[in-house]
Amino acid sequence: MNGAEKLLRGLADNGVTACFANPGTTEMHLVAALDTEPRIRPVLGLFEGVVTGAADGYGRMSDVPAMTILHLGPGLANGLANLHNARRANTPMVNVVGDHTTWHLAADAPLTSDIPSLARPMSAWVHTVSSADNLASDGIDALSAAMSAPGGVATLIVPQDTTWDEVDESAPIPTPSPVGFGEVPPNQIESMVDELRRLGDAAVLVLGSNARREAGLKAAAQIQAATNARVVVAGMASRVERGAHVPDFPSIPYFPEQAVPFLADVKLMILVGTTEPVHFFGNPGQPSHPRPTDALLVSLATPSEDAESALVGLAAALDAPPVAVPERAAPQMPSGSSLGPAELGAALALLQPEGAIVVDESISSGAAYSAMATSAPPHDVLHLTGGAIGQGLPAAVGAAIACPDRRVIALQADGSAMYTLQSLWTMARESLDISIVLLANKNYRILQIELMRAGINEPGPSSYGLTDLERPHIDWVALATGMGVLGRRARSSDELVDALRESLNTSGPSLVEVWL
Repeated sequence: MNGAEKLLRGLADNGVTACFANPGTTEMHLVAALDTEPRIRPVLGLFEGVVTGAADGYGRMSDVPAMTILHLGPGLANGLANLHNARRANTPMVNVVGDHTTWHLAADAPLTSDIPSLARPMSAWVHTVSSADNLASDGIDALSAAMSAPGGVATLIVPQDTTWDEVDESAPIPTPSPVGFGEVPPNQIESMVDELRRLGDAAVLVLGSNARREAGLKAAAQIQAATNARVVVAGMASRVERGAHVPDFPSIPYFPEQAVPFLADVKLMILVGTTEPVHFFGNPGQPSHPRPTDALLVSLATPSEDAESALVGLAAALDAPPVAVPERAAPQMPSGSSLGPAELGAALALLQPEGAIVVDESISSGAAYSAMATSAPPHDVLHLTGGAIGQGLPAAVGAAIACPDRRVIALQADGSAMYTLQSLWTMARESLDISIVLLANKNYRILQIELMRAGINEPGPSSYGLTDLERPHIDWVALATGMGVLGRRARSSDELVDALRESLNTSGPSLVEVWL
């Protein structure tokens, strides 16, 4: 048995079942070792951003790590954008990066690079294997780090000789010892009770990702009803439960000029499983944070603590009775020749099946859907946590492999989709049940909005040209077909409804190009 084979045995023994990979020469023994470990499913991505994005989607939906295999520093660099999103989502992941043999590094071969320095900004844990005898145990350490609350990317750098050298097969492999979510102490919950009774009408609870599943959302609604405090959600969640069965709370607006007045009357901000809200960008005349400077900032639960249980405990400490989820009117099914964001949102909210996983990278065109989906059947939504576009299609791959019994819907902007177009090929190769709803507004519309916000109301040909996707037109149906994915185009509400029905009821991947 060599080091690679023992590494994969140790990971499989401890629950790793998926490996997303784009390997090269230095990873060949890791690749061969997959033939000895049938418990781990190998999935090829044609670009490393697909690999890391898929591992992100898998980890968010399964709550356990997938592993990746990346080729040296350049391969890691190609995957960094989606590792950034995974870091912001606290996604558990064992990120395996091959390196030159230990004795070849000093020769400074063409592909040699400082892999630890590339990995550290996007990783919660980084380690370089020193010998084949240590490879399996180092893999278990990576698994422990990835699974420790709140979850994170653990990057294991593996020199090639540590994969091919023989090891003692009988030597025991340690078991992982992750650090779980901490329990919020009762006195901290009691202090929140006192603060809410004192400032309830002027208080706001800000829910992070790990507070946004059913039990936490229902407890937050109880707290809101009992205290008159507002409940809002922060940023883009790594995973949130939505639908007619759970309470829905407003998001802090994206633009500072909206977020600041939205929170202007707040005197007490309580963080629940998150850090203080921050604007995406610095803007002239605006603060970095939307919280009023005189508002008290306190934490009920940190991202490494059990926010959902803390909300349930706070509701109990307030003697807050259960609150019924209000019935929400469903939108009308659109029809006719018109087609815009509102018609898209209504059709998708009405047609998506129960238990769907919606990977939302709609950017500027999905707000109507998000509002209307509060009346939809129960579903999960994965968001673009770190803001690095090109996450949606790969994350849909990972979510579909993590949850093969659920329909995945990739609600995808066209400009962002071009970053990781290769995901379509992996969807077809793996026969994944993914419906891609491709929003073709033929622009980087968010950048056109930002030009106007910067006071550039009449951009010239150069500046406008850097936001326009029409020259030449991108034919998404042809691109999908070329990757082995069924494709249809919708230019009217009637065509959209027909195409969505077909896609959502067809096995394997399919794409609907929606002209907006």
